[in-house]
Amino acid sequence: MADDAPFYAQDAGRNLARRFEMQAYDLRAHLKKFIQETGEEAISDGFGFLTESDELRTAYIEYSTDAADAMKRVHQYLDAVADALRKVNRDTEITDEDVSVLFGANRDGGKR
Repeated sequence: MADDAPFYAQDAGRNLARRFEMQAYDLRAHLKKFIQETGEEAISDGFGFLTESDELRTAYIEYSTDAADAMKRVHQYLDAVADALRKVNRDTEITDEDVSVLFGANRDGGKR
């Protein structure tokens, strides 16, 4: 590794955080659409009010609810990863600035 090469590539970290954030955003949009298309009301409308289909309708509603809950947890996880990566980037920038000051740079990036 060259002397002037950073150990932590901040641009790569920011890009990775952005990708996680976009995946979370996309999943949230898909989740919203999924709930609209497969929620209890949509399933009930699809089955109608036939008495013999109540058990099947209930099973579909439970499946839909479980799938939506799982997608919601994945969305929250992706959001948490993006937040953690943004925090790492912020902390790394602050630490790099503090270390450079110790080695003689001004807070504005110039040499003393």
